[in-house]
Amino acid sequence: MFIRTQLVKGRHQLKKIAFSSSSKVVTENKDARTKLITLNNPNRRNALSFEVIEELIKSIQGSVNDKCIVIQSTGSVFSAGHDLKELYESDALTREAIFRRCNDLMLMIARHSVPIIASVDGLATAAGCQLVAACHMALCSDRSKFATPGVKVGLFCSTPSVQLSRSVNRKLAMDMLLTGEPITAEAALKGGLVSRVVTTEELEEETIRIAGVIAEKSKPVVKLGIQNFNRQIRSSLEEAAYMSADTMIENLDMLHGREGINAFIEKRHPNWD
Repeated sequence: MFIRTQLVKGRHQLKKIAFSSSSKVVTENKDARTKLITLNNPNRRNALSFEVIEELIKSIQGSVNDKCIVIQSTGSVFSAGHDLKELYESDALTREAIFRRCNDLMLMIARHSVPIIASVDGLATAAGCQLVAACHMALCSDRSKFATPGVKVGLFCSTPSVQLSRSVNRKLAMDMLLTGEPITAEAALKGGLVSRVVTTEELEEETIRIAGVIAEKSKPVVKLGIQNFNRQIRSSLEEAAYMSADTMIENLDMLHGREGINAFIEKRHPNWD
């Protein structure tokens, strides 16, 4: 109990210090269906400081009515990960608070019922790479690179390895973690870290297009699908098969499930309103 109380106190102290500066995360609605969340601190390489982590959590928590969320950035670095200066100068309780809240953020993204897309134009390293891996989808420019370089400075990227190892194959994950060397956009695509690679000039347009395609779908059906995907992927093959069959049956009984099938039979667009 003493440790938990002290941790909360440390967290509140950190908030008081961090939030004295202006916001480094900009949130806006592209339209009624898509929310854009922009990391906007290029001078600090869009580091995931405690302040930024809290602002990202707040922005994503307030997105329950959106149909798609895009996380993007300004500058040539998508995110360099944790603010090492902040970690170095913090006491043990504050460090624990930072990593706990970062875990909260990554798990919130992975489990969120609204699809979240990372749109990367530049370098994503350490917890910045973890952020990309946590998203449901990721688009990047052909100039983008991804790395988990902590081992180079004596701080192994243990927390980034959680999302990374669930996005790419084990050999590629260990290669990135043990060497710290960056991989190209093409290697990230082949390895499964990103879903699409386009030119820098095409990235924004393609990201918004994909977000629009997703936003056209039924919100409750997408939510059900994401929930089932997250459950089945952690299950055995047999459990996943029967679990997903139950989800399909539930989906067929949903109002939007019936509307979608009727629209297909009647050769018209479904009405999700």
